[in-house]
Amino acid sequence: MSVKGKPDFVSAREAVQWAAAQFDAAQVYFGHGTDNAWDEAAYLVAHVLQVPWDYAGFDVDAALSVAQQQAIAQIVQARIEQRVPAPYLTHEAWFAGLPFYVDARVLVPRSPMAELIHDQFQPWIDVNQTRQVLDIGTGSGCIAIAIAHYLPNTHVDACDISEDALAVARQNIQRHHLEARVHLMQSDLLQRVPKKRYDIIISNPPYVDAQDMAQLPEEFQREPALGLAAGVDGLDLVRRILRDAGEYLQPHGILIVEVGNSEAALAAAFPQVPFTWLAFEQGDDGVFLLDAVQLRQYHPVFS
Repeated sequence: MSVKGKPDFVSAREAVQWAAAQFDAAQVYFGHGTDNAWDEAAYLVAHVLQVPWDYAGFDVDAALSVAQQQAIAQIVQARIEQRVPAPYLTHEAWFAGLPFYVDARVLVPRSPMAELIHDQFQPWIDVNQTRQVLDIGTGSGCIAIAIAHYLPNTHVDACDISEDALAVARQNIQRHHLEARVHLMQSDLLQRVPKKRYDIIISNPPYVDAQDMAQLPEEFQREPALGLAAGVDGLDLVRRILRDAGEYLQPHGILIVEVGNSEAALAAAFPQVPFTWLAFEQGDDGVFLLDAVQLRQYHPVFS
């Protein structure tokens, strides 16, 4: 569906109203940083005008130039016609309060673990004793970089099976000047990660089950399937992480993994395992924590 009619707006305020109406009419799907037409419109208009998303200190009723009007109409048209996540159009996404470059080689950052990282993993770790962290399936590098930012005494290893994703992660590491503290490696989960003991292993792996993959909105289909699909029950990769992670943890170490909508499937697959399901202020769920002792205790089950 295309944008209908000649764009009819002069100011930023009117542009947001117009764009939101276009998104509603086109029934685009939200979920990559916003969850409604108005916020999506505000995000894209602010990007074009190069002003903060909240328009702080900006006159929203001032007249836009013809070039600005045309640029806004073009990006709204692209969002509707291409059905791509908005951050692929702006090439920027925010995670844990930090900006990241993104494109179609990586998933758009949106994990609730941003809150946990921002809060320095409290109350689950001793910040003063946390030095080594591993991020499995790093994608854009957002989790690894955010950890290095909020835990300045840590060194973070980050792995991904995709060389394309690692190229994006490398760009983001350079953007945040963390080359000395975030190290990338190509690996299928832990397969090629050298044996080393970490204080934290964290992962947001693919966890979408086959049924959900078949029903994904177009916007999610524009993301790399390699970062989403995880077998019939969504647990193909999580099972491997549970099996192998204990060998890489310090005795006091913890494993944190996001499984999203596959939470019920995981609980059903391992009913005897006392997963700690983390709570977030935004109400998101599907993130569990196990410590090194638990991983050793239930290793026969995971194997």
